[in-house]
Amino acid sequence: MQLKGKTVLVTGASSGIGLLVASKLHENGYQVIGTSRDPEKHQAKLSFKLLPLDLNDDHSIASFGKQLFSQIKTLDVLINNAGFLVNGLAEETPIALGKQQFETNFWGTIKLTNELLPYFRKQKHGKIITLGSLLGLVSLPNTAYYSASKHALEGYFKALRFELNQFNIKVVMVEPMSFKTSIGESGTVATGNNISDYDQFRQKVLAYTKETFDKAPEPTPVIDTLLRAVKEKNPTFGYPVGKGSSIVLLLQHFAYKFFEKSILKTINASK
Repeated sequence: MQLKGKTVLVTGASSGIGLLVASKLHENGYQVIGTSRDPEKHQAKLSFKLLPLDLNDDHSIASFGKQLFSQIKTLDVLINNAGFLVNGLAEETPIALGKQQFETNFWGTIKLTNELLPYFRKQKHGKIITLGSLLGLVSLPNTAYYSASKHALEGYFKALRFELNQFNIKVVMVEPMSFKTSIGESGTVATGNNISDYDQFRQKVLAYTKETFDKAPEPTPVIDTLLRAVKEKNPTFGYPVGKGSSIVLLLQHFAYKFFEKSILKTINASK
């Protein structure tokens, strides 16, 4: 089925990957609707329509399906993109902040997906594409809760793909490595709970994290992969994106000791 000209919903479309992919889809002739917590702030400079949605607000999510389908007849693709990043060593990150990470990245995504599933099932077609992360397959220091939230999404959607197959609804995860996006710049850093035992390691990890973001490439491959997943009639479930992603996954699963030593060596070399 040719999807060009069909309707695509992109959450978190006012900045970062969401803005880039929504704009690209619009340029390619798709009917694009984006979401934002504050659409009026961004609408004037965008070429596609924004609707209000807050993934941390159950009422906002519960009313969204009716609002969306008052303006469209069918929804061909949902791109779950909205989310944020918590940086911090696992033991030093307050549980409340960890819960907030899950409320947005995991529960917000799941609640919205569930809100739209009755419409997808009635149509008996559609795609649900979720922007995960390679950190949903591989965990690294300073990203414990972010990685955990992305791992949770992987597990949930792996099960959902089987359940929705009977309705001709495809489920996809796009799993990028580090790229230059607003999520790194706007990420929340866990502070105020420093444990002295970690002082030296924390300093090196922070340097490693900064260096990773500073050297990260532009997110063009992520946008291209999302467009590919939208266009393909029978997409695969997982799309790792980024130079060396396949090698990283291979090392973690089949040569973990080498993977662990490589990561720690890189961190210790950071300045």
